[in-house]
Amino acid sequence: MFEFKNFFRRLKGFPFPELFEAKLEGFPDLIEVWDILKRIQKGFVAKRLKPQILGFVEEGAILKGEDIFIGKNSRVQSGAMIVGPTVIGNNVEIRHGAYIRGHVIIGDDAVVGHASEIIRSILLPDAKAPHFNYVGDSILGSKVNLGAGTKLSNLKNDSSEVIIREGETRHETGLKKFGAILGDDCMLGCNSVTNPGTIMGPNCRVYPNATVSGVFPAMTIVKLRQQLESTTITN
Repeated sequence: MFEFKNFFRRLKGFPFPELFEAKLEGFPDLIEVWDILKRIQKGFVAKRLKPQILGFVEEGAILKGEDIFIGKNSRVQSGAMIVGPTVIGNNVEIRHGAYIRGHVIIGDDAVVGHASEIIRSILLPDAKAPHFNYVGDSILGSKVNLGAGTKLSNLKNDSSEVIIREGETRHETGLKKFGAILGDDCMLGCNSVTNPGTIMGPNCRVYPNATVSGVFPAMTIVKLRQQLESTTITN
């Protein structure tokens, strides 16, 4: 159920495909898909990147630290801040006001937009966090799109270990910071929130304003039903 191949199929354009190998010297074995986050948290990005700026960094953008790689034809707009270690692939758009806080890998053709914040996360090729998003300790599959205001929460209020609940089964993750794993082609509506440890298979959909937790198989639609009431203003 939680094997990497069940969530992500399109890796072309991702800078470090070896990150997803079952065994990787110096890092935990990849048994469950969230073990990828353990590799990120144990410093994979800093150990593998070779700093270089091949794209375009507009005046007014801030690159903090020397451990940053920006690929060909990628553009960092004025007002964005990137903290290393961070790897940005080719043809990526980092828009004004974006804040990339480090230990981040962004695949080709992805977008990090205005007022979106990313930390210790992976965006596979063509993933988008385009407007007012928070992505912490998470993996966005290829062509995932986060609606405006969507937040992937990564820390419980009591800072305890994130437990995955699949029906009556509990899976201990060993992670205190664990946002969401969103398989390829997932779409989350505006102002939706995923609670820590949310896992969605490919092609899931979440309605706007919904708050979700738990495990969702591929092709699931999570709906929020509201009952609205309107009245006439009287003086």
